[in-house]
Amino acid sequence: MSTILVVATLKIQDGKVDEAVAALTPVIESTHEEEGCLSYVLHQDVNDPNTLVFVERWASQDAISAHAQQPQMLKLFEIAGDVAAEPPQITFCESLEIGSSPKGSFDN
Repeated sequence: MSTILVVATLKIQDGKVDEAVAALTPVIESTHEEEGCLSYVLHQDVNDPNTLVFVERWASQDAISAHAQQPQMLKLFEIAGDVAAEPPQITFCESLEIGSSPKGSFDN
């Protein structure tokens, strides 16, 4: 089974990006310790600095389900409620593995 990629986009209120990043840092660090977390990286949109994007790789759907139950996720939702300009958009993806090189899949 392929890994699962999650992309979560957070639109942050004007002037609150630094606050959001500071508050999200311990959430990210805790998530890195979870079983099944292959990567969990926060990015900032270069064209819209108020947009933060999590790109996550998980070993399985079970790992994502366990992640959703972790205490830091309650903290993440609390943070989002304080700094987000709108509800987050979350997309769950599996690789189609097109091409023969390692660049065609995150599973290589």
